[in-house]
Amino acid sequence: MIDIVNQINEVRRSVGTSDRAEGAHTVLLRRHYNADVADVWDACTSAERISRWFLPISGELKLGGRYQLKGNAGGEILRCEPPRLLRVTWVMTEDDPLSEVEVRLSEAGSGTDLELEHVAVPPPDMWNQFGPGAVGVGWDGALLGLGLHLAGGAIDNPEEWQISPEGKKFSTLSSEAWGAAHQSAGADPTIVATNIAQTTAFYTGDPAPN
Repeated sequence: MIDIVNQINEVRRSVGTSDRAEGAHTVLLRRHYNADVADVWDACTSAERISRWFLPISGELKLGGRYQLKGNAGGEILRCEPPRLLRVTWVMTEDDPLSEVEVRLSEAGSGTDLELEHVAVPPPDMWNQFGPGAVGVGWDGALLGLGLHLAGGAIDNPEEWQISPEGKKFSTLSSEAWGAAHQSAGADPTIVATNIAQTTAFYTGDPAPN
């Protein structure tokens, strides 16, 4: 069993905007891992290890190279400064507007502090419906997977786990946490409530309340 509440509370979340493009929003996650920087960096940049905690990945994993996650996003590796910083484009199609993910690592005691920032221009209707939870819940799941991997564990079947009671609880609490972060950033509480309901329904597969 995974301590879902503790896993949710391990992450600090914030929501903002970016002047890099009109309509750009940011989600930022911060989490501490009890592993050294070199190990966390390797887990985030080794194709073999990424496939164990996230998704199978292919491509040329070096500066200027391109990558593709199976059934998910792909893009170009824009910056790679071992073992501290990795920035990639994060797109489904080449026509997508600005969407970049940056991972930053720093030593913290005997462990590592990780920051993951996703800057993107989402379709306005998608943002209005789901808010930051649209991508935030997925990133929470990724950081959960990374933490289990670094501790020597794993979720055996992530797709089945997501629709299990445990997985649904994780998605629900993550959605609510992103709603709280969005409201703290100044979002209207009524809009936030709609975002939480729609995001939770999307990730759990359960219908949103009327």
